[in-house]
Formats: sequence, structure tokens, C-alpha cells
Amino acid sequence: MFVGLPFVTRTVQPVVEEIEREVEEASATLGATRLHTLRRVILPMLAPAALTGFALALARAVGEYGSVIFIAGNIPLVTEIAPLLIIIQLEEFNYDAAAAIGIAMLLISFAMLLVINLIQVWSRRRIGYV
Repeated sequence: MFVGLPFVTRTVQPVVEEIEREVEEASATLGATRLHTLRRVILPMLAPAALTGFALALARAVGEYGSVIFIAGNIPLVTEIAPLLIIIQLEEFNYDAAAAIGIAMLLISFAMLLVINLIQVWSRRRIGYV
């Protein structure tokens, strides 16, 4: 949480600062409630930055090794993480299994980044920012 949250904050903060007050005022002038303004005006503007921050934080969390082992421990089949499994396989000289875990992590990461990029493209087209 303490390591990943700054990634989200650093990507969302500039977008929040760029949102003009006039946009919110125009929404209120047209009769929208605060919740409707938040849901229909503010959140669509923040969605691409929030997704980017989420992707960066997730990528950092997936690769985290030391702090997770330190905090969660190493209970077999309960708190094992992929980087730990790779280290275990490498220590046992099982390079094929370590490579398989690494490739699986890589494919999952690429798939998640692709989905996030597709959502960003869709949201930009929906909002009108190309």
C-alpha cells in the first residue's frame, strides 16, 4: 500500500489539477447533482490516469519480493508469491520451471497492460479526447 499508492497519486494528481472549475460549474448550472457531476464529468476525465496509476502500482506489487516475504511470511500454498516460487525453483536448479513461472507472469502482465490500454482508448474516444 505504501509503495504502490504514490504511483497512483503521481499519475492522478496532475489530471485533477487540470480539471477546470468551470466544467463543474457548468454541470451544476445544467441541473446536475454533485454525484451526477462526479460520475459523468469528473470520473471519466480521471479514468485514464487512474488506470495508468493502477497498472504502475500493480506492476510494482507483482515484482515485489522482500517486503511481502517479510510481512506475509512463507507459508507453503498459503502466502507463496510468484517471485518466491521463481527463487525456489532456481535454488533447486529447476530452470525450466522458473522460466515457465516467469513467462506466465510476463504474459499475464502483457495481457493486463493490453486491457488497460484498450480501456483508455475506449474512454478517450467516449469522452472525445483523441
